[in-house]
Amino acid sequence: MRKLEEKFIRILMVFSTVLVALGFISILIPIGVKGLPAFNWDLISKVPTGGFYMGKEGGILNAIIGSFEVATISSLLGLCLALPVALYLNAYLTKRSLGAQAIRLTMDVLQGVPSIVYGACAFSFMIYLGWQASLGAGIFTMTILVFPLFVRSIDEVMKLTPSDLKQTALSLGGTSFTYATLLLRYCSGGILTAFLLGFGRVIGDAAALMFTAGFSDNIPTSLSDQAPTLPLSIFFQLGSPIKEVQERGYASALLLTIIVLLINFLVKYIRKKIVR
Repeated sequence: MRKLEEKFIRILMVFSTVLVALGFISILIPIGVKGLPAFNWDLISKVPTGGFYMGKEGGILNAIIGSFEVATISSLLGLCLALPVALYLNAYLTKRSLGAQAIRLTMDVLQGVPSIVYGACAFSFMIYLGWQASLGAGIFTMTILVFPLFVRSIDEVMKLTPSDLKQTALSLGGTSFTYATLLLRYCSGGILTAFLLGFGRVIGDAAALMFTAGFSDNIPTSLSDQAPTLPLSIFFQLGSPIKEVQERGYASALLLTIIVLLINFLVKYIRKKIVR
């Protein structure tokens, strides 16, 4: 009976792996086939001209820089906000305390909320304050979106630390703050991994930024400027009836896919280093 169960589980695992691989290939191949003809240096090194979305010359440099600005700044801010919460959960609260369970449950719920809900809430807040769509508003929204992801990711890493570490620190006369410092250094690799995962989440999101960051053909140079992003650029290009513009949209999608894949490979590399 156990051998039959083991064979069934193996077959199920292989089937699931093949299904996921086929799904990935079915997405990557059409993007590659339709996007490679339009994938060139001009596309990634120039900003759009006045008629870019009508088939004229130009590129998506503004969207590339805007995406990296939003993703980098919001991820750094989200990490700065999430680290104290994760350290408080693991250094000052016990694992089974009511406060720790309530915080983890709240973060799990917030992590599951769709990004478009964050965008709609942030947009309502912007209307109340009289803000316009801008780089600063996009960063504010994505910081809130990625905050619970950082808290739970770092929290899970910190929960894997040996319990002897805290007992040793306290037995040598250290305080909870001392243990928090040791915990921060011990989990530095996991924190970096969480940062990269959050960065990948932000750079591929479009729904929240559509309401808050706006779009422009220029490179954003201040927080009050509208911030173009790659997902929105892809959306606008694929919505064009002009075939050349659509091909550029697929090329932009291919670039975004490559960026996300590189981030995931970097995460796996860091995890291997942590295991070693």
